[in-house]
Amino acid sequence: MENQGIRPINIEQEMQQSYLDYAMSVIISRALPDARDGLKPVQRRILYAMYDMGIRPDSGFKKSARIVGEVLGKYHPHGDTAVYDAMARLAQDFSIRYPLVEGQGNFGSIDGDPPAAMRYTEAKLDKFSMELLDHIDQDTVDFMRNFDDTLDEPVVLPSIVPNLLVNGASGIAVGMATNIPPHNLGEIVDALVYILQSWEQYDEITVEDLMKYVKGPDFPTGGIIVLEDARNELVAAYATGRGRLTVRGRVHLEEMGRGRSRLIINEIPYQVNKNGLIERIAQLVRDGVIEGITDLRDESDRQGMRIVIELSKAGDAEDILRKLYKHTPLQTTFGIILLALVDNSPRVLNLKQALRVFIDHQLEVIRRKTQFELNKAERRAHILQGLLVAIRNLDEIITIIRNAEGEKEARETIVKRFQLDTEQAQAILDMPLKRLTHLEYSKLENEYETLQTAIAEMKELLASPAKMRHSKECASSGASAARDGC
Repeated sequence: MENQGIRPINIEQEMQQSYLDYAMSVIISRALPDARDGLKPVQRRILYAMYDMGIRPDSGFKKSARIVGEVLGKYHPHGDTAVYDAMARLAQDFSIRYPLVEGQGNFGSIDGDPPAAMRYTEAKLDKFSMELLDHIDQDTVDFMRNFDDTLDEPVVLPSIVPNLLVNGASGIAVGMATNIPPHNLGEIVDALVYILQSWEQYDEITVEDLMKYVKGPDFPTGGIIVLEDARNELVAAYATGRGRLTVRGRVHLEEMGRGRSRLIINEIPYQVNKNGLIERIAQLVRDGVIEGITDLRDESDRQGMRIVIELSKAGDAEDILRKLYKHTPLQTTFGIILLALVDNSPRVLNLKQALRVFIDHQLEVIRRKTQFELNKAERRAHILQGLLVAIRNLDEIITIIRNAEGEKEARETIVKRFQLDTEQAQAILDMPLKRLTHLEYSKLENEYETLQTAIAEMKELLASPAKMRHSKECASSGASAARDGC
C-alpha cells in the first residue's frame, strides 16, 4: 500500500528528457523568431494585443502600463519587465530598422539610457506594423488558444512585409543563438520580385544573383561595412547563413583653420553605446594610448549624431583614426547567424531560403484570404438570388406572407413554392419595404452580376499558382507594378 502510485525511473534518462523539453520550450516559445513574420512570441503578442485594443496608428496613445497589463493578462503570463522591455525595443529607431511601435515619452536612447517607467510612457502601433497585421481577421492565419484556454491568439501574423530580414532579430536559446541583421526594405522587395519573376528557374538562382539587389545589411545607426577579399565575407554569410562582418563608424575630417583639424563621427556601429564609445576614447587619451587629441565632446542633437574629436597641430589624423578603430567600439564585428523557426524547428537559413519561406507564407495567406472572400461573396450571392426571386414574384410573396399564420409558416411556404432554402426565405422575410422598388431591384441585380464576376475571378486565382505568384509580385512591387499593368 505504501508504494502504490510510485514508479521507478532512470534518473539519467529523465534528466535528459526533461532538459530537452525545457530547451525546446525556450527555443520555440521565447528566444527564436518565426521565419514567416520575423517575430518572437512576446513581440507577436504585443502587436496583436495593441491591435485588438484598437491602439492603431490613427488612434490616440495609451499608457504603456495598460498595454503591458493587457498582454500579461491575456497572452503572455510572464514578468511585466520582459514585456515592457520588448515593447520599448520595438519603438527604438536605433535598435530596429523600421519601428513597429510608436512611442511617446522616454523610450531609451543610444547613449544607453533605459526607458522611463511604463506608467510614464505611452504607445500605439506604428504604420509599419499594420503591414504585419493586415487581413488577420480574414482567416489568413491559424489561431491557437491562449495560456488559460479562454482566448484565441495568432500562431503567426500575415505579415505582407519580410520582417525577418528587414528588421532582423537577435536571441539566445538553449544551445543556439540567432543574430539576423536588418536590411533595406526596398532591396529585399526587389530580391523577392526577382525570385517571383524567375520562378521557373528557381533552382538556378544563386546568392550572387540575389546580391545584385540585396547589397548587404542596412543598420539603423548607419556605419560602414568593411569587406575584404572581394566581398567574400558577405557572400559566405548569405550563402551559408553564418558569417562575420567588420562594421566601422562613419568618420570625416574637418579643417578648423590655423593648421588644426577635427574628426567628426556621425554614424557608429550597430548596438554600440554612444556614451560608452566617448568614455572609451577619453580613457585611451588619459592612458596615453592615443596622442594628439586636444578636445572630445558630444554635439549630437535632434538633427543627428555628431561626436567631435579635435586634434592638435602635431596630431596625425590617419594614425589617430587607425588607433580608434583598433582600440574602441568605433570598429566592431557583427556575427551573422540566420537562425529562425521553420515549421516549429530551428533552422539556419541562407538568403535564398529565408526569402523562399516568406514567399511560401505569402502564397498561403493569399490563398486563404481569397478563399475567405470567395465564401463571403458566394453567401451574399446566394441571398441576392433569393431576393431577386422574391421581387420578381412580389405579389405572390405578399399574398403568402399576408395569409400565413406566423413567420414559420410563411418561411416554409416560400421555401416550398420557389424552391429556395431556409436562409434565402428568411432574408426575404427580413427584407425592408424600400427594397421592393424598381430602383432597388436594379441595384440588387447589378450587385449580383458584379459578385458573379468576382467569384469567377477568385476561383480562377485559386486554381492557378502562377496567378497567385503574380498577385504577390504585384503586391511587392508597389507603384512600379501599377505602371507595368499588375
